[in-house]
Amino acid sequence: MTTIRPIILGGDLGAYATARAFHEARGVRSVVLTGVRTGPVADSAIVDLRILDGLEHPDAAVRAVLDVAAEAPGTRPIVLGSADWYVELLGARRDELAAAGVIVPYPGPELLARATDKAAFSRLCDELGIPHPRTVVLRADEPIPSDVPAPCVVKAASSAAFHALELDGKNKVEFLADRNELGAYFGRVAAAGYGGEFVVQEHVPGADSDMAAVNACYGPDGRGHLLLFGQVLLEEHTPNGRGNSVAQITGGGAAHAPTLEHARRLLSALGWTGFANLDLKRGPDGTYYFLELNPRVGRSGYAVTAAGYNVADWYVRAFADGEPAPAEPVEGTAEHLFTVVPLALLRRYLPEHLRARVRRLRRAGAVTNPYYYRAEHGARRWLYVAGAMVNQFRKFAAYHPTGTTGTSERG
Repeated sequence: MTTIRPIILGGDLGAYATARAFHEARGVRSVVLTGVRTGPVADSAIVDLRILDGLEHPDAAVRAVLDVAAEAPGTRPIVLGSADWYVELLGARRDELAAAGVIVPYPGPELLARATDKAAFSRLCDELGIPHPRTVVLRADEPIPSDVPAPCVVKAASSAAFHALELDGKNKVEFLADRNELGAYFGRVAAAGYGGEFVVQEHVPGADSDMAAVNACYGPDGRGHLLLFGQVLLEEHTPNGRGNSVAQITGGGAAHAPTLEHARRLLSALGWTGFANLDLKRGPDGTYYFLELNPRVGRSGYAVTAAGYNVADWYVRAFADGEPAPAEPVEGTAEHLFTVVPLALLRRYLPEHLRARVRRLRRAGAVTNPYYYRAEHGARRWLYVAGAMVNQFRKFAAYHPTGTTGTSERG
């Protein structure tokens, strides 16, 4: 068996979930490189936490990865990013890292740019005939056409570029009612000096539970290994976390065959490499509309591992061991509930038919919260986890929209 040494850039929950996957699959601790000490990865028995200055600079980040890789010459280092800008950095420096023996399971910079730019993604969906909300691409200093979708959802075409913008009250997603609100928002953005493109999409009405995701793993040859559908139950509604899934039920692949086929066609057309997370939203007619592609195992990516498809195993088998893809991608079918919030909170915001599904999965033992890991023994760690769960009640009380099911602010 290949001795893998995971190196993870970033210290959010997604980083911890990836470290947990590697610990479960291979019994190894992951080296986590981050600029600040963060709760999800602090005081963890499965993480070798390194707090370093300058990781926002590509040269410093690459140097840090190479230094860690050189510490254990008998292992195969694999580097992963827990945020889009880290993934872009790793894709851009992939050849340099690979020359030092570091596995970089991401596409190169050109493909990453094409797939993650929301404007280019929209055009590709149109070319392939994949359901997608009506979309207009604009810059903040351009005239707003009279036929702009309204109400609309507005997102920067490049998440990584928008992340660097300093703007009071900045949200990663904006829900705007009409052209006047859009004009006011663009005025603020233009005044802040941002010149990038924005995707202005027709708003698809629906609740959090109308959101969904397809997680996929594609090998270095661009062939599919895994496709897994997940129905979102609940999302965050905080300004910085808006749209992040906090609970979803994975599986039921056969019932979502058309949607999985759309995902397969899209990723195959791109020639994708590595994991991808596709955001979807179900419209009033039952069609799932494709919203965007995230080029990594996302913050809720542990849902894949919890469902029985350990992401670390898929990474290692495809990128370290060179295992060929199956004739057709594996499609996950068994249902499993992934949640990062307490079940009592989750049930509070669900309609009865979804509460019934949660109860059934709990009775079947098919529920996983990535924070709850038996390999963690430290008291400080469990105090953090307890505090994080209590804080979820506070966040949802402060930010969740009125009503038990909420209204999704994506799509």
